This record gives sequence, structure tokens and C-alpha cells, in this order.
Amino acid sequence: MMYRAKIEISLKQGHSDPEGETTAESLKELGYPIETTKVSKVYEITLSARSAKEANRLVDEMCRRLLANPTKDNYSFTIEEMQ
Repeated sequence: MMYRAKIEISLKQGHSDPEGETTAESLKELGYPIETTKVSKVYEITLSARSAKEANRLVDEMCRRLLANPTKDNYSFTIEEMQ
């Protein structure tokens, strides 16, 4: 079966986010009432797995092994079966 995973990687609390800070300042300069802006990465991955449980296991493994740095990143994901 084919599955689509949507993975979001974001910085843990307390880590510097220079891209988010720069974006917030630019939005403020344009007149928007911005307090903070945080930047995250989103990956959409299509994968083949025998079951939704296996797809979850594989995506979690991908996050832990490559996509997220456990020292500074949090991650979350959703998986849906493709028709």
C-alpha cells in the first residue's frame, strides 16, 4: 500500500531561530502587528508499506535517523493512505 506522510520539524523551545526573527522584523517593518515568528520545515513523503502501523514506524525512524536533530528539533507527523 502507498502512504503519504506529512512531517513537520521545528526547533525546541530555547533554541535560536534567526530566520524566524528576521521574518518577524520584516513583517513589523511592513506594519503587521507581529510578536514572534517561528520557522519550521515540512516534508511530504510518499512511501510503500504493508500497513499503516509499518508506515508509522518507518516515518518515525526516518525522523530519528535523518530528518530531525534530537538535540534541537521536535517533530510530528501524520500519515494517510493513498487511493
